[in-house]
Amino acid sequence: GLAKVPEAPRAGGGPGLAPGLVSAQAWGAATRAGGAGVRESAFGVVFPVLSPARLQLGPCLISPTMASALEELQKDLEEVKVLLEKTSRKRVRDALTAEKSKIETEIKNKMQQKSQRKAELLDNEKPAAVVAPITTGYTVKISNYGWDQSDKFVKIYITLTGVHQVPTENVQVHFTERSFDLLVKNLNGKSYSMIVNNLLKPISVEGSSKKVKTDTVLILCRKKAENTRWDYLTQVEKECKEKEKPSYDTET
Repeated sequence: GLAKVPEAPRAGGGPGLAPGLVSAQAWGAATRAGGAGVRESAFGVVFPVLSPARLQLGPCLISPTMASALEELQKDLEEVKVLLEKTSRKRVRDALTAEKSKIETEIKNKMQQKSQRKAELLDNEKPAAVVAPITTGYTVKISNYGWDQSDKFVKIYITLTGVHQVPTENVQVHFTERSFDLLVKNLNGKSYSMIVNNLLKPISVEGSSKKVKTDTVLILCRKKAENTRWDYLTQVEKECKEKEKPSYDTET
């Protein structure tokens, strides 16, 4: 939401902040960055009053330091992970997985910028340069796969050319009792995502795992009830197949 900003007092003879509207998120960043004092707004809410050095006049935007920006990104990442644990909706998981990958890339870029700036300060010969962000491409949704089963496992096979050449930590699989999601990062400049919700039967999270083979990712879902046969991989697939069966009048 928007909050009305009171006029900030002038500090050291510098310009104050004109009354206006600023987003609650910007005020939150301002609070974390630290202010010179507090002042009550027209709504009776106490807000921090910052020194002019911490303000960008014009559009009234407050610019947090790189440290606070990294802290905010880390908090965002933790919250996305919590939401991923809680949701079972496929569309929501797709969006959250893509957002998680985006935040991780931003954190990586910020850390690289921080290291670059430290090196430049030590060198003290060249002006600070702008570090170009690393391009990780877009996320491709995986729709083709094969599966089979044994007495203990349901096995899902995903073909991805060159996947065995990426670092092990770039292939991530998250399991719940009735779902799993796969994320392969930075494979030929792209990320690949696959999310399967509403598995036909419960699986053991601890007993499930993944293996990376030549051009293939193998996901092993450990059956909670061993020696039981799965006719379908998901509950949705079962319902769709059963609807396709012809209906007939038993009395006739």
